[in-house]
Amino acid sequence: MEEKELKTIVEWFAMEGTIVSIRPLGNGLINDTYLVTTAGEHNDYVLQRINDSIFTDVDLLQHNVEAVTKHIRAKLEAAGEQDIDRKVLTFVPTSQGKTYFRDGTGRYWRLSVFIPRAKTFETVNPEYSYYAGKAFGNFEAMLVDIPEQLGETIPDFHNMELRANQLREAVAKNAAGRLAEVQDIVDELESHAYEMCKAERMGREGILPKRICHCDTKVNNMMFDEDGKVLCVIDLDTVMPSFVFSDYGDFLRTGANFVAEDSPELEKVGFREDIFEAFTKGYIESAKSFLTPVEIAHLPYAVALFPYMQCVRFLTDYINGDTYYKIKYPEHNLVRTRNQLQLFRCVLGKQEELKRFVESCL
Repeated sequence: MEEKELKTIVEWFAMEGTIVSIRPLGNGLINDTYLVTTAGEHNDYVLQRINDSIFTDVDLLQHNVEAVTKHIRAKLEAAGEQDIDRKVLTFVPTSQGKTYFRDGTGRYWRLSVFIPRAKTFETVNPEYSYYAGKAFGNFEAMLVDIPEQLGETIPDFHNMELRANQLREAVAKNAAGRLAEVQDIVDELESHAYEMCKAERMGREGILPKRICHCDTKVNNMMFDEDGKVLCVIDLDTVMPSFVFSDYGDFLRTGANFVAEDSPELEKVGFREDIFEAFTKGYIESAKSFLTPVEIAHLPYAVALFPYMQCVRFLTDYINGDTYYKIKYPEHNLVRTRNQLQLFRCVLGKQEELKRFVESCL
């Protein structure tokens, strides 16, 4: 978009200062993000266009984000924390009092205060994995007693029963005629389906609670200060009620694989125990204050659940004819499927070992 048009959008918000420039910021895949620079000593800002094709209920989305940041700010103030404006996101209201604005073309926008002297890292190593575990566990701990009801910004995002049924529907239709070549994978996944769907069963039985989780626990969703200390967790669009397995298992699915999820080199796929141990240590340190024995006992299950779930989702899309995930070549989703299946097998073979390490962290 032209800078002139972006300035018109920013002016709907109750910002301070005079706009000097608006430039693209970061490389996010979901929302369009811009840095709004102002003159003098005033704050700079971050302008985002909310992708309402993914987050279809923007009002619910912003309610969640506002409730979470307000609650965290109150916790930090009560604890006597310093430099709070760098430790929690601050959203700027419009003249109508909302934290989002819908322009004349139907696009949704929001504005937040830019956190100065902060940075993110893409590196996944034991040090940053420990920081990530600590930060996301603390994030959940601060939200255990949030008084407001939050909704699901992406309904059934990590619902394994739903994903398993979607695969069965794809198999029944065989829309792209690809079932025969992947029948062996379908059979293997189906043999584990009952066990992998037990989180939903435990939830219905009342023995597994839903928490307010981040649901996108990547290492680059944390901001660090000049001294390398974690300031805050960012990218809050997926914050919603979920099982803690979402935050714990999904980080390890991506962070603890030796290769990328679409690497065709299956012989190199494997589970990095150094990343697992570092992340788990940090996570349990900050989350053990609220985790139940059932949640703790099933953390190794969560490590297996997420490569299994992603394998199911990639295979479903491949059988359907590649209608959901972007692909770079015809077999891309099949390569992703085999990659995640191999990771699942690796994790499944280490369950007892993972359980012993979790217990040692207590």
